[in-house]
Amino acid sequence: MRVTVFIRPKAGILDPEGEAVRGSLRTLGFSVGGARIGRLVDLEVDASTPHEARTEVERMCSQLLANPLIESFEVEIEGAAE
Repeated sequence: MRVTVFIRPKAGILDPEGEAVRGSLRTLGFSVGGARIGRLVDLEVDASTPHEARTEVERMCSQLLANPLIESFEVEIEGAAE
């Protein structure tokens, strides 16, 4: 099953990369109030159901893919109606 994970800094957490992007865009003349930089992870997961895939990927995120203290994550399962 194809799964996409979006990982972002939690609100209120310092995001130096986002600040650099915001500053660069403003320098180029774009009116940007803020920018947050995150990561996108595409996975192929061996799972029988979307629920099983979500459970497994959430475990992956908690143990390796995301730092739960400073990052949040969103799991999107291709073709799953949730």
